[in-house]
Amino acid sequence: MSLIQNQDMGASLPPSPTSSSSSSLFAAVDMGTNSFKLLIVHANTSGKFLTLSHLKESVVLGLSSAPTTPLALQTLQGFQAILSSHHVIPNHTRCVATAATREAANRNEFVRCVKEKTGLEVEVLSGEEEARLVYLGVLQFLSVFGKSVVVIDIGGGSTEFVVGKEGKVSFGASLKLGHVNLTDKFVKHGLVGQMREYVRLVIRESGVVEKIKECGFEMVVGCSGTVRAIEKAVFYGYAKSDVFENDNEVFSGECKRDWAWRFTREELRGVVERVCEGGEKEKVRREGMFKSRSEFIVAGAVLLEEIFEVIGIKEMEVSGYALGEGVIAESLAKVYGGYDLNANARWRSVVWLATRFNSKKRMRAAAQCAGIAKEIFEGLRKYEQVAASLDEMDFEYLEAACLLHNIGLFTGKKGYHKQTYRVIMDGGLQGYNTEEVKLIALLTRYHRKKFPKSDHASLKEFSKEEKQKFRSLCAIIRVSVALQQHQCVNIQKMTFSHSHGGFKLESSVLNDQNLLPTTIQPLIGDSFPEVRQELENFKKVFLQELSVVVHSSTSESSQP
Repeated sequence: MSLIQNQDMGASLPPSPTSSSSSSLFAAVDMGTNSFKLLIVHANTSGKFLTLSHLKESVVLGLSSAPTTPLALQTLQGFQAILSSHHVIPNHTRCVATAATREAANRNEFVRCVKEKTGLEVEVLSGEEEARLVYLGVLQFLSVFGKSVVVIDIGGGSTEFVVGKEGKVSFGASLKLGHVNLTDKFVKHGLVGQMREYVRLVIRESGVVEKIKECGFEMVVGCSGTVRAIEKAVFYGYAKSDVFENDNEVFSGECKRDWAWRFTREELRGVVERVCEGGEKEKVRREGMFKSRSEFIVAGAVLLEEIFEVIGIKEMEVSGYALGEGVIAESLAKVYGGYDLNANARWRSVVWLATRFNSKKRMRAAAQCAGIAKEIFEGLRKYEQVAASLDEMDFEYLEAACLLHNIGLFTGKKGYHKQTYRVIMDGGLQGYNTEEVKLIALLTRYHRKKFPKSDHASLKEFSKEEKQKFRSLCAIIRVSVALQQHQCVNIQKMTFSHSHGGFKLESSVLNDQNLLPTTIQPLIGDSFPEVRQELENFKKVFLQELSVVVHSSTSESSQP
C-alpha cells in the first residue's frame, strides 16, 4: 500500500471555539487506519482537562483501493490550520500514527511528506506503545487506577491488548486484527465464518490469552469507536427492536445514562446476531443505528465476540477515552513534571453528576460559584496563617462541592441541600475514598442554613485538624454561594488581597441597580443580608474580616 500521491491540498475550517490561553492548550493528532482525529484540550497542572475541540475525519488508510493519501494530507493540513487558529504551542502538540502507517512499505517517505506539507512531526507508534497510551487514556475516563485492568482497543488495522495497574503496564500487545482489514478480506465476500476461524488462529498463535491470564485482572475495559457503538446499540435495544419510522430505526431507552457504560457477553451476542442478518431491511436498520460505522460493524462486533470467548470475558466496561487522551495525559506529565493520573477521572465524575441533575442554568450558577471560591481559596493560601492548613486537594473538594451544591434542586427548593447530601452519599462520585466523599457531601449539606459548630454531630468522626479544615472550606463555599445567588460580583474581574485591615475581595459589579454609578461601595447592608451573615461566619473561622467591594461604572453620568 502506498501512502503518497500528488494533489493540491486545502480544507475548510470550523470557527475557533475558544480563546483560552495558548500555554494551557494541548493537542493530539491520532492518524488511525479508519480515521484521523484531532483533540484539543484546556488543561491545568493538576491533570484535569476539558475538551475544547474533537474532530474526526474518515480517511481509511487501510483500504488500498481508496484515494487515501490526498485526503490524508488534506485532513492533516486542515488540522494544522485549526491548531494555528487556536495558537497551540508546537511542543504541546503530539501527532501519532498507528497500524496502517506502521505497516506501510513507504512509511518513512510518507512521514517526510507530512512534515513538508503540514509541519507536523509524525511519531509512528509500535503496537506495544500504542497499547500503553490507550491504557493511559482509559485512566483519564474511568476511576480504575487502583485495579488490575485488561484494556482492549479495536481499531481499523489492529487490536491492542494491555494489562495495567496504578499507571504501570505489565503486558501490552498489538495484533493485526482490525475492523477495516477484516471487512476487506472477509466480510465483503460473505466469509464471516472463515473470519471467525482466522481471528481465533491469530489470537491463539500470539499467546495473548496466556499472557493476560498469567498477569491476572479484576475487570475488562473496552475503548474505541467500535466498542462504544456496540454499547450504544445495547443501550437502545438494537437487538430487540423492530420499530421503523420513515425507514429509520427508532430505538427505545432512557436518555439519562448511568455513570458506567457496560455490556455483557449475552448482550454482545444479541448485537452480533442482529448485525449479521442479511436482507435490505436489516441493512437499513444497521445504517440507522451505526451510521458511517455500519460498513465495518459486522467485522468489529464478530471480532469482539471472539475475544470475549477466548479470554472468558463476562462483562466489559466502556471508556469514552482512548489513544488521543492517553497522548494528552503523557504530554501533560512531561510539561508539568508528572501529575495525579486519577485526577481527571475524579473530575469527570463530578461534572457527570452535576450535569445529570442540573439544568444548564443551574450548571452556570454552580460554575460561577466555583469561580468565586477559587479566587477566595487561592487568596487565603497566600496568607501565612492559613496556607499551612489548606492544600491542593482541599481545593479539589471545595470545587467539587461548589459544582454539586445545587443538584438537590431537582426535587424542589425546600431542603434541597439535604437532598444534595443524600445523592452524593449514595455513591454518585467515583475515584474518591469514603472520607473524601463525606467531606464533599457535608460541604454541600452546610452551604446554607445553620453554620455547623466544631462539635456538631455530623463532624464527630473528624479529627480536630479535619474539623478546622472543614469549617474553613465551609466558610468559603457559603460566601461564594451567597455572592453568586445575588449576582453581586463579576467572576471574570476579581482580586483578593490581605492587609492589616483584613481580607478584601474586589470586583466589578454584574447587577448594579442598587449602586451609584462610577462609585466604589461595600456589599454590606440591608440589600444583601445573606452576604452579610456569611461574612460574619467567615470572620468567626478565619478571625479576620472579609470585605467585598464592587466597582460600579455602567452609567455615563455620575451622581454626587
